[in-house]
Amino acid sequence: MDMKSLSERDICTKFITPAVQQAGWDIQRQVREEVSFTKGRIIVRGKLHSRGESRRADYILYHQPNLPIAVIEAKDNKHSVGSGMQQALGYAEALDVPFVFSSNGSGFLFHDRSGTGSQVETALSMEQFPSPGELWRRYCQWKGLEGEAQQRVEAPYYDDGSGRSPRYYQMNAINRTVEAVARGQDRILLVMATGTGKTYTAFQIIWRLWKSRQKKRILFLADRNILVDQTKNNDFKPFGQAMTKIAKRQIDTSYEVYLSLYQAVTGAEEEKNIYKQFSPDFFDLVVIDECHRGSAAEDSAWREILEYFSGATHIGLTATPKETKEVSSITYFGEPVYSYTLKQGIEDGFLAPYKVVRIDFDRDLQGWRPPKGMKDKNGELIEDRIYDLKDMDRALVMEARTQLVAEKITAFLKATDPYQKTIVFCDDINHAERMRQALVNLNPQRVAESRKYVMRITGDDQEGKAELDNFINPEARYPVIATTSKLMTTGVDAQTCKLVVLDQHIKSMTEFKQIIGRGTRINEEYGKYWFTIMDFKKATELFADPAFDGEPVIIFEPGSGESPVPPDEIDDPGALLGDPADPLDPGEGSEETGGGDGPKRIKYVIDNVAVSVVAERVQYYGPDGKLITESLRDYTRSCVAKQFTSLDDFLKRWSSAEQKKAIIDELSAQGVMWEALAEEVGKKQTAPLDPFDLICHIAFDQPPLTRKERAEQVKKRDYFSNYAGAARQVLEALLDKYADTGVEHIEDIKILQLDPFSQIGSPIELIKAFGGRPSFTAAVRDLEQAIYGQAR
Repeated sequence: MDMKSLSERDICTKFITPAVQQAGWDIQRQVREEVSFTKGRIIVRGKLHSRGESRRADYILYHQPNLPIAVIEAKDNKHSVGSGMQQALGYAEALDVPFVFSSNGSGFLFHDRSGTGSQVETALSMEQFPSPGELWRRYCQWKGLEGEAQQRVEAPYYDDGSGRSPRYYQMNAINRTVEAVARGQDRILLVMATGTGKTYTAFQIIWRLWKSRQKKRILFLADRNILVDQTKNNDFKPFGQAMTKIAKRQIDTSYEVYLSLYQAVTGAEEEKNIYKQFSPDFFDLVVIDECHRGSAAEDSAWREILEYFSGATHIGLTATPKETKEVSSITYFGEPVYSYTLKQGIEDGFLAPYKVVRIDFDRDLQGWRPPKGMKDKNGELIEDRIYDLKDMDRALVMEARTQLVAEKITAFLKATDPYQKTIVFCDDINHAERMRQALVNLNPQRVAESRKYVMRITGDDQEGKAELDNFINPEARYPVIATTSKLMTTGVDAQTCKLVVLDQHIKSMTEFKQIIGRGTRINEEYGKYWFTIMDFKKATELFADPAFDGEPVIIFEPGSGESPVPPDEIDDPGALLGDPADPLDPGEGSEETGGGDGPKRIKYVIDNVAVSVVAERVQYYGPDGKLITESLRDYTRSCVAKQFTSLDDFLKRWSSAEQKKAIIDELSAQGVMWEALAEEVGKKQTAPLDPFDLICHIAFDQPPLTRKERAEQVKKRDYFSNYAGAARQVLEALLDKYADTGVEHIEDIKILQLDPFSQIGSPIELIKAFGGRPSFTAAVRDLEQAIYGQAR
């Protein structure tokens, strides 16, 4: 057998799989082939999106389901044994596995990331592949698992029989946490970006610890009633009769899994502290959702409950570990055992990317000074000073500014989708109400369809809060627009939210991350792949802060003073995210503030000063996680430049490519959107441009030819005189198809099944007219050469 002639798949089937099986691996239970473990990054340009390639491992080997310990990267035999190693190491790092193999069917190159072997890389014959027992022993040595700890980490996942399994990063988080508990670690922190399934991850951790009886009584703490109910009815449902929700009443100690609000088990008065009806050693596991809040503050009421159950293992979950001088998640829980960031989620295609529309107003940037003695709408004498962006909607309300923000939101919705779920973040309840009124008046037709088209959803409004479930329900059309201040900052699983409007002063990085998280969920069923951030108050400048997606830095100073989060401010947990250092932040619900017994700050209302837009620009999420401001043309030019050093390099690659479609698809995977590009160039409707000409024109400034013009040139050169009969008819029809639909279609042999080819003869007859399939393929390539041959 000539191994060099075999495909990569043949090498897997004939050599690698048998070698793995011979080493003792259960092919059905322990080995998975061609595993795509990411979705492929969503790339947004204009109104369109595409997906990049997913990451796919040729083999993943498991000690047991959902506990991966090795990866194998296969190559055909034209490559060396180790040519797939660097690719495999990238996969192994992501999948958190220590043992990495590369093979071309002649042998294995084994890379040991665990450090448990005598050397890092070892060449192995096909008969020397390690057994499952050998790799598991070394895995446990790598993880520091001894004796009983080895059995504990083997506790199974919950399986509902549907085939659903954790995503790779969830698997990493679950396994890292279970292993930490098995080693005796009692304070554990997991950092996972909003929308990545923290609750499902928590469920699987608890399930494994509960089923193995390592943890018999568990308390799950959240800070929103809706979150507790969602958790109980959805992800935690398999706990069934063993689970209960704690309310403010006499507790029942016969359950094993307890879900509770912080607010339900703590309070200023001793009798409100319902958790003290449990003995301090009742729970052996406490899981704290959104632990960056009160539990991170030394002197908060929320911390009190953790101190009471201090003998239990505490697992904290958060998207945004809080690190300030007063509050520290890491000081309490320790360094995260696993982190999965927004940037990673977007790169993997599990989270929605965003584009940013930045709109700046003249009064915000240039400032406004009142004429001497001017009074506001309410007859208040306006303090004589310059008011700018930091004052808007705090010290100064410009009604024209509110109106202009509402107009911009309305125009965007009308131009895209008037029914896309939209959250407008305002500075306080008064601001949210003014914004609601402005949007209602600008959308009379939509409001006539339903008065709930625009709703204010804030902590003080019962009717608005009652609509929160409908807002986050993908199947409920109304409300479409929600104006809010703090209430919807966190805990709102708005899967179909496509527009997040920032007309709020945001200085806290934690709050900013939480707000951005409202849009990061993907819902393919409802066409939600990306979202837009419309920013009126420069909040998106925080994207440029290294802290946005970087590692948290501990700056906690014990005893630095009272926590900035008043422990009793829990009616609206969103208020916990405010920036306490900002003296202008009145908090949700405040109309004016002075702080304690001091003088109240007046908010002036101006109804006779015009406001206009001075700058508006669109920025896209770039491959490196940075925001970039560039047109579709510029983006295409930069993509092409990464692939081809010059026009000559591109022409050589295009000419030598067996299928032009491969180059077209390669650029598509990087986000080049051919239809949108052709439309921007402006010739799409009357004379379509081929991707070849789009590249030559946009990237290399060459004058373009339309497909029809290229086809006419081929006909003028009497190209078909070398062919006769059915072969000539087929090539003439292929050229016409190229002119109509492009080169990708004529490269697909299935086109011979369609008209007008089917009228000439059957596919077999047509291929025979060329003397066989190789000759037919060569004739198509010659035709392509004729189409593009005059490009130089």
